Amino acid sequence: MHNWLIDGVAGDRIAVDDRGFTYADGLFETIAVRDGQLRFFDYHLDRLLNGARQLNIPAPERELFADEAGDLVKESEYATLKIILTRGTGHRGYAPPVTATSSRLLGLLPGVPPARTKYIDGIVVRHCSTSIGHSPATAGLKTLGRLEQVLARAEWEDTAITEGLMSTTDGYVICGTMSNLFLVRHGVLVTPDLTTCGINGVMRRIVLERAARIGLQWRAEAVPRDHLGAADELFVTNSLIGLWPVRRIADRTYPVGAVTRSLMAELAGAGISECAGP
Repeated sequence: MHNWLIDGVAGDRIAVDDRGFTYADGLFETIAVRDGQLRFFDYHLDRLLNGARQLNIPAPERELFADEAGDLVKESEYATLKIILTRGTGHRGYAPPVTATSSRLLGLLPGVPPARTKYIDGIVVRHCSTSIGHSPATAGLKTLGRLEQVLARAEWEDTAITEGLMSTTDGYVICGTMSNLFLVRHGVLVTPDLTTCGINGVMRRIVLERAARIGLQWRAEAVPRDHLGAADELFVTNSLIGLWPVRRIADRTYPVGAVTRSLMAELAGAGISECAGP
């Protein structure tokens, strides 16, 4: 049974004219819950509230989110907290209400830990034919509009494939359907530039902070899809899994290399126990 709070009240229904439902006019966060604790909750609120400011969606104070989230997760051992913030109800038409009253939804969803082999041996990844569109106005934000990711994830049913990579129509790889991408070339950490599209993930932020902490050089840049074959190491990240090494894309295999392992150790030290060594 999922537990949801809608504007602070237990429930499982929203208004049919809520703009989050009618226009995907809103933002969301998915937060790992481990032993009753919200992992990197402040980072998630940073992104949510920054996105609300950019989109001019009114948002409650951080303390209200913290209080409601804390009540939901306090008895959960392994789960996901989802926060949805919409512009609220409104009249028909794209023009937002002059004075909007936002809606907030917090839901606790039970989870199952991923197989340890994904952390130890790495995962198999494919390229998706569904492209990701340029949208500088919303680049980096975790908006509710995820149809491109839905279509990309629908491209495969093979359970041996864990993730699919999405590229722009001009051939630059941006992200996975549910993850950020990193590659290692000659000891330098590279991640796709997200100026025009993609989500600036919380775990992406943490990996880059940890890379700087251990003196690892990194840069964000445009990554042509055909450059992945020249990478020494590849891995993907998100806030629920932490970090998964990539061991194969099509017929190209990759080692779980020293840079990947060092960053996994850093993440384990930061409280992401899934990334701890075997």
